[in-house]
Amino acid sequence: MSVSISIKNAVKKYGENTIIPNLSLEIKKGEFFTLLGSSGCGKTTLLRMIAGFNSIEGGEFYFNDKLINNVPQDKRNIGMVFQNYAIFPQMTTFQNVAFGLEERKIKDPEKTERVNEMLEMVQISSLRDRKPQNMSGGQQQRIALARAIVIRPDVLLMDEPLSNLDAKLRVEMRSAIREIQKKSGITTVYVTHDQSEALAVSDRIAIMNKGVIMQIGTPWNVYRHPENLFAATFIGESNILDCSIIGDKNVAINGTDYTFNLSRIDSEKIKNKEAKLCIRPDEFEFSQSGIKAKIIERTFLGTNYDYVVELENTKKVKVSVKSSIAPKNDGETVFLSFDKGLVNVFDSESEKSMMSDIL
Repeated sequence: MSVSISIKNAVKKYGENTIIPNLSLEIKKGEFFTLLGSSGCGKTTLLRMIAGFNSIEGGEFYFNDKLINNVPQDKRNIGMVFQNYAIFPQMTTFQNVAFGLEERKIKDPEKTERVNEMLEMVQISSLRDRKPQNMSGGQQQRIALARAIVIRPDVLLMDEPLSNLDAKLRVEMRSAIREIQKKSGITTVYVTHDQSEALAVSDRIAIMNKGVIMQIGTPWNVYRHPENLFAATFIGESNILDCSIIGDKNVAINGTDYTFNLSRIDSEKIKNKEAKLCIRPDEFEFSQSGIKAKIIERTFLGTNYDYVVELENTKKVKVSVKSSIAPKNDGETVFLSFDKGLVNVFDSESEKSMMSDIL
């Protein structure tokens, strides 16, 4: 049975260092929820507080309506998947997956039935009698996932589970993890520093920085509608240009002759005239008019060309276009346009979004 998770005013300290100052969060029952941030942002610390591995200096943690602050780790009915798999090398696949059931005194035939069900779900039934040292990293991670789920936990906690895998296998495994989570319906909290991973697997994402949640939203919302400059620059690639707000909703890119109207700006959010314009590389297009620029560098990436171009104000930006479009040459003068419905503007001082369509 899955549960909802409610965290209210959580505080975590190590000595004099405050890792999480005051964090509140609601995770829905059956949700795949990702804590995303760079190393040291507090995401693993928060996961370990949910698990019961770390003490809680302040705040309240609930599974459904039950306060769990003082509930021992082994009584919280959680499944864990770690970065290093943490499976037993001397045991077969079946024995590894069955371990948690044996600890809970679950006997045959139920034990065997549940293990076989899990092996089929994670697609490693054929490896039932093999030991981990003869398997790939992806196969070992499937064992770890099956072992965590077979106990039928209320919550599944996953800490950087794909970071030890190569790039191709990471893509395969993130799809497998998402599919398995959907089938099981278990509330899942997933920790990663990998933006692509978070965007691919999550129902919702919490972007963390220095123990503070900067934004919570669906993958699409945090990518297309960042609430602040940190979220805009952390998720995906972004070009940040200094600009000025002229009149009501006209935006002038500083150091250039280019001005455009952006009706999506919320007039009530214009606190000062200096702002930051965020344009992602794939939001630019080469056109007959627009921002004047010069090609500095071109890189072929198969489906795309990535360009570094220099604007009139000497600011260098990245542009990504389909490789089916005729390539531009180094030193060539070009004009850049962009979809006004996709860009975002932030207040220079508060770094908060000035857009009216923040969800």
